[in-house]
Amino acid sequence: MGLRINDTVPDFKAETSQGEISFHDWIGDSWAILFSHPKDFTPVCTTEFGAVAQLSDEWAKRGTKVIGISVDGVEDHKKWIGDIESYSSSDVGFPIIADTDLAVAKAFDMLPAEYYLPDGATPADSATVRSVFIIGPDKKLKLSMTYPMNVGRNFAEVLRALDGLQTAAKETIATPANWEVGQDVIIPTSVSNDDAKAKYGEFETVFPYLRKAKLPS
Repeated sequence: MGLRINDTVPDFKAETSQGEISFHDWIGDSWAILFSHPKDFTPVCTTEFGAVAQLSDEWAKRGTKVIGISVDGVEDHKKWIGDIESYSSSDVGFPIIADTDLAVAKAFDMLPAEYYLPDGATPADSATVRSVFIIGPDKKLKLSMTYPMNVGRNFAEVLRALDGLQTAAKETIATPANWEVGQDVIIPTSVSNDDAKAKYGEFETVFPYLRKAKLPS
């Protein structure tokens, strides 16, 4: 059975580019994003890691830790970080897990349990290790995305999704398609009209089951 939304994510110990971590302890009381890639020194992933580095202030603003993972070792990670920083003109302040035995990739259902890397493995051999996991302070999986090898991940969308998750958790609301911070939210159907008016003031009823409101400022 794969990892599902609201499952507690696996805990593990691992070596990273910043030393050994115990994953749940590393998350602490923060939100966390684990994002994976098939191999160091690959073109699409270099641009992606650069994008994550450039958003360091945005992650911090949202109380969110980010961590990468690859099947390569710590020394390769440290060398590759130089390329990422050169490309993005940003410091890579987040750790990268060295998942050389595939233990984390298998625990997060990114690779079959019986899978192993052949000698002289190429990125194609670990192609499925291109996922994003957003994890709450409760250590539960809140959202996951998996991408193919040839399509770069949109980290502006990851940031938008994180905003939606954090707002929904704080305000007990839902967000409509393409929602961004400051826009109207959706009032849950479990909330009566009277309670909605008491909490939000005026709200728009599109259908009896679709009501929109602005969050109190």
